[in-house]
Amino acid sequence: MATPAPRGRHLTYADLRRWPEGRRWELVHGEAHEMTPAPSIRHQEIVGTLYLLLREALEASGCRVLVAPVDVVLAPPGTPDEAADTVLQPDVLVVCDPGQLTETHVRGAPDLVVEVVSPATALRDEGIKRDLYERAGVAEYWIVHPVDRVVLRYALDPQGRYGRPDVLGPRDTLRSTRFPDLAFDLADLLGPAPDAGGPPAPDADASQPPTA
Repeated sequence: MATPAPRGRHLTYADLRRWPEGRRWELVHGEAHEMTPAPSIRHQEIVGTLYLLLREALEASGCRVLVAPVDVVLAPPGTPDEAADTVLQPDVLVVCDPGQLTETHVRGAPDLVVEVVSPATALRDEGIKRDLYERAGVAEYWIVHPVDRVVLRYALDPQGRYGRPDVLGPRDTLRSTRFPDLAFDLADLLGPAPDAGGPPAPDADASQPPTA
């Protein structure tokens, strides 16, 4: 059985590395957060599709496309990785600097991070984790909502802030700000719009019996 996270003390990546395997954890400012149970089939389908779309689009760039579980260690400049107190596991990430890749983890901010949210993780992905990615300097951050079938796209502005996200749906094309040649129709990721290709909706009055 995995050792429960210690309470009441500030944890680091060195602590996390000593815990038994079998359960997934993230660290946020020294506090451990256990990842949710196994994600849904739909979640995994979207992660797999994203990986394929990004891998194909970025094949010639030399960038690496990775999927969870991969530790992303976010440490202040000059702080050894083992002493870092913030470690995240994004669903999908792109890293273009080979110097950030170690045998065990990614060091510093990826170029692109994608989180595929569930009802249990939406608030954290759109709040705490968005702020952490912004402060770390992640150039572009996508949040995919499988149920609502929308994607929020955040991109750092010249001041290093995300600002308001672009909100995109199945009829839109997602164009990356970090990778100008990366673009794909979101119907390929989210599925077609519910009324796409279907028969026209019946006239609301046609289904009602005539009134006397």
